[in-house]
Order: sequence, then C-alpha cells, then structure tokens
Amino acid sequence: MNLAFVLGAVLFWLSAWAFNEWLVRRRFEGRAANRIARISVPLLFGVTILVLWEGIVRGFSIPSVLLPPPSMIWTRLVNSLPILVADFRQTFLKAALIGYALGSGLGFLAAVAIDRSPFLQRGLLPLGNFVSALPVIGIAPIMVMWFGFDWPSKAAVVVVMTFFPMLVNTSAGLAATGTIERDLMRTYAATWLQTLVKLRLPAAWPFIFNALKINSTLALIGAIVAEFFGTPIVGMGFRISTEVGRMNVDMVWAEIAVAALAGSAFYGVVALVERAVTFWHPSVRGGQASR
Repeated sequence: MNLAFVLGAVLFWLSAWAFNEWLVRRRFEGRAANRIARISVPLLFGVTILVLWEGIVRGFSIPSVLLPPPSMIWTRLVNSLPILVADFRQTFLKAALIGYALGSGLGFLAAVAIDRSPFLQRGLLPLGNFVSALPVIGIAPIMVMWFGFDWPSKAAVVVVMTFFPMLVNTSAGLAATGTIERDLMRTYAATWLQTLVKLRLPAAWPFIFNALKINSTLALIGAIVAEFFGTPIVGMGFRISTEVGRMNVDMVWAEIAVAALAGSAFYGVVALVERAVTFWHPSVRGGQASR
C-alpha cells in the first residue's frame, strides 16, 4: 500500500471541497464571472472525484481487473479512438437517436389522438402502461428476430422505451389548462385545432420537455442493452459485453465514459432547447431572475 497516493488524493479532495464551498457562496458583480463560477463548481467536483479515484486505486494497489485508474482508462480511450468512434456512430447516432425521434414523436401523436378521442383514452392508455412495464431484456431478443441484427432492431427497442413517457407527459400537459382558459377560447369561437395550437400545446411544453429529457437517457440505455442480444461486430453494447469476457476492463470503462459524455451532452442540448422554448415559464424566469 502506498500511503502517499492516498494522502495526496485526500488532501486534494479536502482542498477542492473547501474551494467549492467558498465558490458556491460567492456572488460576483458581473454575469460572466457568475456564469464561470457556476460552471467551475461541477467541473472541479468531477476532477476531484477522478483524483480521489486515482489515488485510492494506486494507493491500495487495487487490481485493474476490478477497478482501473482513470489514467489507464484515458490511455485506452486515446489509443482506441477509431473503435470508440465507430461504436458511438452505431449505437448513439443510429439506434439511439433514430429510436428517440420515432418513439417521442409517436408518443406525442398518440397523446394528441387520445386527447381528441375518449375511446382511445380508455383503450390506449392502459395498453401503453402495459408496454412500459415490459423489460428490455424481454423485448430486445424479439426485436432482433423481427428486424435483424443491425441497428434497426435496437432503434425499435428504443421506440418502445421512449413511447410511454412521452405519451403520459404530453397527456398530462394537454390536460393542464384550466377551465377558464378553455371557456375563453370557446367565447372566441376557436376550433379544437386553434385551441390546441394556441393554448393547450404551449401549456404542455414543460411536460413535453420533461419527457424529452427522460427519454434522452432512456434511449442510450435501451440501445446499449439491446446490443447484448445480437449485433454486428460494432456498437457500445457489443464492445462492453465482448471486452468483459476478455477481461479488458479498461476498454469497458472507456466505452462507459463515452456513453456518459454522450448522454450528458444530449440531455444538455434538450435542456437548452427547453429554456429557449419555455422562456415564459415561471421555473425558467425564476432561474434567470436569480442570476
């Protein structure tokens, strides 16, 4: 055991913790300085976790098969960049994104149809609840048999996983408008479509974006898990399952790091679009006023 690594990592963690506590409570004069401070806090926290991880693994001589240090994962990531890019393209750009768009779009259209038809409301919502309860490990092999081993079968799994969150959230958002607002639209002789576009959809945007943010993480998880049940020799899920069998745990962690970065970036893009579209919402205005 090398105590120098452990003590160095712990001291760095304590110093970073104290600096973060000071930075969180600090209020700067300029907006740019406050924005930099807000960004620095999570970045410093992440660096602290990596340093502590490195120090503990090296200090206690933990076998790399159990937990490789971040430096080893970074080396593997840099040296295997072409493989990781190909896996990212197969899993994220093809299966996850296409399945996300189809599942969210179909869920939105189904919610609008349910809102229009009481018959569908009684029949489709319970069916959607049933589909949402189906396990991914049960759906994935069936989709592979239906759509083949390539990315369309993984996109189909993502469609199933993202359909119900969008359906439920959009239905709740469309029902969020009050009776007074609907009566006002009736006094203006507004049609159902005009009421939907000008009143009910704007009120439902926060619910819709909530579903989009949930689906941004579900899509990548579903695509990766679906690749465990049959895929060409490319893809994040294929690489993880293969490299675990070969005991190349550093490659597994490199794939996990790429998936985490992709999922976080995707979630951040959806959140930024939400802020631009729902700028009028109290949650967004309140956050802007506090800054």
